[in-house]
Parts: sequence; structure tokens; C-alpha cells
Amino acid sequence: MNPFRWPFRAQFLLGFLICAGLLGYAIFLQLQMGLEPCPLCIFQRIAFAALGLLFLIGALHGPSNRPGRVTYGVLALIAAGVGIGIAARHVYVQMIPPEFGATCGPPLAFLSETMGPFEVFRTVLTGTGNCGNIDWTFLGLTMPMWSLAWFALLAAWAWLVSFRRTR
Repeated sequence: MNPFRWPFRAQFLLGFLICAGLLGYAIFLQLQMGLEPCPLCIFQRIAFAALGLLFLIGALHGPSNRPGRVTYGVLALIAAGVGIGIAARHVYVQMIPPEFGATCGPPLAFLSETMGPFEVFRTVLTGTGNCGNIDWTFLGLTMPMWSLAWFALLAAWAWLVSFRRTR
């Protein structure tokens, strides 16, 4: 029952199930607990969805050769790296004292209507709205901190699964 000894498909399927579970929990918190996501939260969800999709495609394809597994691993590492960057920026915005005014700016829908996609991405990452609010904690960590930890764990998992030598 050791997941480190499972075949590539099962290991990547586990990565997909973890991403799906995290997204499901985020949606539960939004719909049932009333926690509205800020723009950085939405980008983190997109990164989890992209990472989960890569895990799922890798599990369905199940390449038997090393270059195929490494390709899926590199793609998963890129998606996890983007998620790490977004979550780290969100943690940084939350840690800035409120008197310095670190926020995310206008709602994402307004930004999408008034700007192009690259300007929206740049504006959101510069932090100008409600991303500094801490509405939820578990074991002393905020949601972006947990996201950062999960992105790092999933990146490590993708690395271990994709780059290990098979017997």
C-alpha cells in the first residue's frame, strides 16, 4: 500500500485526486461558508486546475518510457511553479501591515471588462484589492499558506514520480 511503489498511472491519478479535492474544498468554502475568493485566490484555483488536468492526462496516457514520464513531470512542475509564485505573492500581500495598503484592487470581472488579459494578470499580481484580508485559518495558517504548501508538495510528488528510475 506504499504509494511510492505504485505504478506511474496510479501515482499521477493520486495527484489529480488531491487537486480535485482541494478545488472541491475551495468551492465548498465559497458556496456553503460564504468566503468570496479574491483575484489571487481565483488564479490559485486556475493553477490547481491546470496541475490537476496535467496529472489526469498523465494518468490516462500512462507513458511506459522515461521521456514520456519526464515530459509530464516537467509540465506538472511548471504548473506547480506558477501556483507557488501566485500563492507566495498572496502570502506576501497578507503579511504586509494593513496601513501600507496591500490589496488586490477592483473585482476580477471589472478588470476583465476594462483591460486585456496580460494587464489583468499584471494588475492582480501587483496586489491592489481585498487579498490582504484573512478570513480563514487552520492550524494557524491562512488559505494561501496552505495553497503554497500543497503546491510545493504536489511539485515534489511530480518530481519523485516522474524522475525516479524504474526497475
